[in-house]
Amino acid sequence: QVQLVESGGGLVQAGGSLRLSCAASGNPFLINIMDMGWYRQAPGKQRELVAAISRTGRSDFADAVKGRFTISRDKEKNTVSLQMNNLLPEDTAVYYCHSNRGNQYYWGQGTQVTVSS
Repeated sequence: QVQLVESGGGLVQAGGSLRLSCAASGNPFLINIMDMGWYRQAPGKQRELVAAISRTGRSDFADAVKGRFTISRDKEKNTVSLQMNNLLPEDTAVYYCHSNRGNQYYWGQGTQVTVSS
């Protein structure tokens, strides 16, 4: 079992920055071999992948955030972070931490990010 807890959301003006963090706890062996990422869900929209980082450190980003967001992972602390720069109003959403390995996957409870124009 793995538990994910997000932090760092909030209200920011357009053009500003926020850093989200996700702390993973539970089975340390499983956490270490899992791919992790961030999804977001805006009101009335489907949940979408924002950024992902594999267990080997390879990262991938949605086109909408490329060049503005970065993702990093600290395997010793079992954390994954999402640095969000040059935020836009359309980035407003609940952001969820996600981890998966094969058919095992876990979600955090979500953290609200609101970007005002």
